[in-house]
Amino acid sequence: MLRTTGSASLHGWVKMIELGDQRDNVVPFGEFRKDMAFPCVAEVRAYWEALRAGRVAPARSEVDPRGIERALEYAFILERIAPRVARFRLAGMHLNDLMGMEVRGMPLTSFFRPEIRNDVAEVVDTVFTGPQIVDMSLAGATGMGCPPLEARLLILPLRSDLGDMNRALGCFVSQGAIGRTPRKFEVTELKTEAIPTTAHGRFAKAPVAGGRNAAKAGSGFAEPMAPYGGQGQQTIRSRGHLRLVVSDE
Repeated sequence: MLRTTGSASLHGWVKMIELGDQRDNVVPFGEFRKDMAFPCVAEVRAYWEALRAGRVAPARSEVDPRGIERALEYAFILERIAPRVARFRLAGMHLNDLMGMEVRGMPLTSFFRPEIRNDVAEVVDTVFTGPQIVDMSLAGATGMGCPPLEARLLILPLRSDLGDMNRALGCFVSQGAIGRTPRKFEVTELKTEAIPTTAHGRFAKAPVAGGRNAAKAGSGFAEPMAPYGGQGQQTIRSRGHLRLVVSDE
């Protein structure tokens, strides 16, 4: 069954989903253990917290990839294009490896088994409408050529340049051999979290890897205008082994 923990209970509007063994009534969340197992997720969360500086959410334009350099392979930016529909505008290579193809423009729910996608879409939509933080523990569906795969998915709200809450910063990390793609996942544990704010939350400069010289090099997950006659896509390379694909739509 799909279980929720934390401050938000989803108030019963998420349909219960069959997800394997139902003998246990409680699954401990194990926050510390999970952070140790998925350090890139903790890094993205810490960067986002520093960036928002007491506000509900930082702006999309404030996000600088150098602040999460070690997590870039697993990071992504979502855009909410309609109620319950959030697609990838930018994604690290690990997500492409899991899907076996470029995920730019695809909905986040593409990573989940078809029978639970509607429920996942409702949960993800609360990131924008709450807004709130969504943290999922996942298990890859197994089968021929698909070995066991443990994963964690974190989604954090962002404001667009116009102030709308229709962007999100996220991190998707799996552990284990990927095997045959595309890999589809089940939700083994779900946590939703209300966002605490301070009365004097203000814009603040978040830590950027590389110090002062790096800070002068540019800002944000840049999404430049596509050149005339181009395909609306740009490849950004970092350290030779990371590749991020940008949508200009």
